[in-house]
Amino acid sequence: MGDNVVGLVAVILLFGGGTVSLLALSPIGKAFAARIGGKKGAADDEETMAELAELRHEVEEMRHLPEQLSELGERVDFLERLVAKQREAERLPPVR
Repeated sequence: MGDNVVGLVAVILLFGGGTVSLLALSPIGKAFAARIGGKKGAADDEETMAELAELRHEVEEMRHLPEQLSELGERVDFLERLVAKQREAERLPPVR
């Protein structure tokens, strides 16, 4: 019975250790290790920072949209009143 346990442990360590070693050398294993260590690639960091800056710029531009929409609404209302006045004037007979 003791030989069976030793043999089983040896097989588990052999295949398990080999699998862990291969995983550690693979790109997935390296990325996982970097994530655990808190490291990021320089290229990823610069790319992320550029994308973040672009998104912040877009958000800043979008903050002015409600004001611009309100102003456009006021202009449309003004033009509608102007057109309505003009149509009313055309319907009325000329003043003598």
